[in-house]
Amino acid sequence: MTALPLPLRDAASPSGGAPFGDLPEWRLDDLYPGMESAELKADLAWLAAEIPAFAADAQGRMAAMGGDALAALLARYEAIQGKSGRIMSYAGLLYSQNTADGARGKFYADREAEITALFNPLVFFTLELNRIEDAALEAKFAESPALARYRPWFERLRAFRPHQLSDELETYQHDMSVVGASAWNKLFDETMAALEFDVDGETLNLEATLNLLSDADRARRAAGAKALTKVFKANLPLFARITNTLAKEKEIEDKWRKLPTPQHARHLSNHVEPEVVQALRDAVVAAYPAISHRYYALKAKWLGLEKLEFWDRNAPLPTADDRKIPWDEAKETVLEAYAGFDPKMAELAQPFFEKGWIDAAVKPGKAPGAFAHPTVTEAHPYVMLNYLGKTRDVMTLAHELGHGVHQLLAAGQGELLSRTPLTLAETASVFGEMLTFKRLLAAAAPEKRKAMLASKVEDMINTVVRQIAFYEFESRVHAARREGELTKEQLGEIWMGVQRESLGPVFDFAEGYETYWTYIPHFIHSPFYVYAYAFGDGLVNALYARYEAEPEGFQQKYFDMLAAGGAKHHRELLAPFGLDATDPDFWKMGLGVISGMIDELEAMEG
Repeated sequence: MTALPLPLRDAASPSGGAPFGDLPEWRLDDLYPGMESAELKADLAWLAAEIPAFAADAQGRMAAMGGDALAALLARYEAIQGKSGRIMSYAGLLYSQNTADGARGKFYADREAEITALFNPLVFFTLELNRIEDAALEAKFAESPALARYRPWFERLRAFRPHQLSDELETYQHDMSVVGASAWNKLFDETMAALEFDVDGETLNLEATLNLLSDADRARRAAGAKALTKVFKANLPLFARITNTLAKEKEIEDKWRKLPTPQHARHLSNHVEPEVVQALRDAVVAAYPAISHRYYALKAKWLGLEKLEFWDRNAPLPTADDRKIPWDEAKETVLEAYAGFDPKMAELAQPFFEKGWIDAAVKPGKAPGAFAHPTVTEAHPYVMLNYLGKTRDVMTLAHELGHGVHQLLAAGQGELLSRTPLTLAETASVFGEMLTFKRLLAAAAPEKRKAMLASKVEDMINTVVRQIAFYEFESRVHAARREGELTKEQLGEIWMGVQRESLGPVFDFAEGYETYWTYIPHFIHSPFYVYAYAFGDGLVNALYARYEAEPEGFQQKYFDMLAAGGAKHHRELLAPFGLDATDPDFWKMGLGVISGMIDELEAMEG
């Protein structure tokens, strides 16, 4: 097979992005030079040899191993994870750059199937580790500091002990994964990337059309909403089928694993107690009237409207700065904000701009949204944006770079301990946003302060209220699906119920909004992921309050927290700051920050 040409530019030759200036693209050869590269083939060959050798050395022997021998085995396992992670990171990033490219789609699917097949002999590994008796494992930790380092990984692994299946069933599920949820995820991604929207005769992709919902021109917002509604409705049967199938698959797996709720697997993977998440959810829902209902009533007044439509939710204020922010200005703003906190933070972020670690331009077929992908600890993260020059895009850059800095700092923990639970993974990203916002606000002219403060409140509402509303939607959908197949109308009714509760009485909801659950990728890719955003925002609000009150020594404690990766529980990470997420008042403190900003906005009304 001949090598396929990749239309990737070097970081020194970015894509044109007028009026934003030159926008960077990824340089993925830091992972592999190409889809048919010798380096990639060599890593696949290494995995094909090492995995069966590892299985032969480990299977049936681990309970009898000494601590140091088991630690050496885990080091080999980390190396396997590193090689496979590099391959799948490369394939996934390549695909996300252009999901409409058949060659990239095939490469990603083929590598996923190949890696899944290669890993089949390793299904026993974590199952057998979990069968080691607690006392025996503790004895191994006591005799081997090298093994004791992995204790947090073992604790997270063993939390799943009551829910693991037989080796045979786990192997079957592993083999079936590529034609189960993964295949439905791929169908969703390809469908979303291929959607086209006609807005006043102009054909736009999803990202550009969603962007119209924050246009200063209300007629333009309404036109974007109309185009979105038309296409979502046309594809509604497919999205309902994907959602029903994935929810049913999850129900079946949860039943076999004896998981008590649909959310429980996410709580286990996040290493967070269900009661903590419930306290967060309850606090936010109780605060709907004081936060979102109150804010949007103010916004209607500012916009001169008695009622808001759903396409007014993200409308800029009349006094907002609607200029297109050049890329270089966005870069300078974020780096200066990071440096103002600590020069080390800006130094960690700088290579993202200089070495092809960011892909910023909106392009046909490119995956929507934004993310920071950690790849593997021996490489570096990559940040994806769809940069359109708005202030929110600058904040998104600050957010994703926060993830990137976190991932760089945590890499020293190695493959098994570097991955941070989702609840804590949002900490650095939201903190990066807060630093950037505070810098922008301090430099703003008095007449711009109101619009900036309102924009930040909206961002926080989107991070806290909207994400908890998403979590509530998912919870209701999964509960209802366990009673039977859900029609597209039922899904729409659940969506509208949650939206009315969370957004408040100032909103009218035009016909068609009942379809807007369809484009949220988290519902498809990562059920119940969304509460992590609210967790992170509440945590950061509390952290930032500590920073302002007690700045001495805060920076080093903050970097230590990020460098811990997944090696510590949230209690241990927050203890140096005097914070405790298990305390219900913790969440009220974070929500109070948002409410306080709304108080300030109300005071500006005179």
